Amino acid sequence: MITKAPSSTEGLVRVTFELPETISAKQVSLVGDFNGWDARATPLQREGEGANWLVVVELRAGCRHRFRYLIDGQQWLNDWYADDQVRNSYGSFDSVLDLTAACTVINNTTS
Repeated sequence: MITKAPSSTEGLVRVTFELPETISAKQVSLVGDFNGWDARATPLQREGEGANWLVVVELRAGCRHRFRYLIDGQQWLNDWYADDQVRNSYGSFDSVLDLTAACTVINNTTS
């Protein structure tokens, strides 16, 4: 599940990425164009046994961001709750988070 909310920083959107606790893994990372596709940059955490995997990031409004999850450094997983799925150069798909509408909302509330 992906949740978007206004950030306290102008021009950013607070985005929560959440995967179900049924994902059996030692490590889950959020990897995308916003963190240079670095598998170590944005790990998801669990708040105890049986809790969902979760990370909150602030991303630039007005952009579309490509991302995927990396499970235990080996298995790629898309988020089917994302705003879009687009083909990548590796023959598979990337999930897309569309924050272009968020830019309109932010601009309308600050005017």
